[in-house]
Amino acid sequence: MPPVWSSPVRFIECDQQGIVFNAHYLVWADEAVNAWWIERRVPWEALNARGLEYVVVASSLEWRSSARWGDTVDVDADLDSVGRTSLAVRFTVRVGERLCCQVRTTYVCTADGVPVPWPDDVRALISGG
Repeated sequence: MPPVWSSPVRFIECDQQGIVFNAHYLVWADEAVNAWWIERRVPWEALNARGLEYVVVASSLEWRSSARWGDTVDVDADLDSVGRTSLAVRFTVRVGERLCCQVRTTYVCTADGVPVPWPDDVRALISGG
């Protein structure tokens, strides 16, 4: 199965050591989550049309090795857990077979800025049902 999202590492994403600056892993996870939702047939526009949004409430990163300028990163996204109003997605960032970083991000479903339960049909699509 191909990665959810992939991109060459740009020079601007690297620090003076020539490695990717840590905040860019969160940007890549954000890019990948959009593809993850579309893959589950729940694009942003469909949620937004229902007055719903998902917002980040927490992210954690665990590094194993550095991505560098000239590498191509592949980001896989998998559902880690789903609750009544939240879900967590685990993003695995690799260069080839080499693990660079794992990101775990928790999102909350909101309407007018207030947490609300995921609709049953969205929950089924999220869970692969």
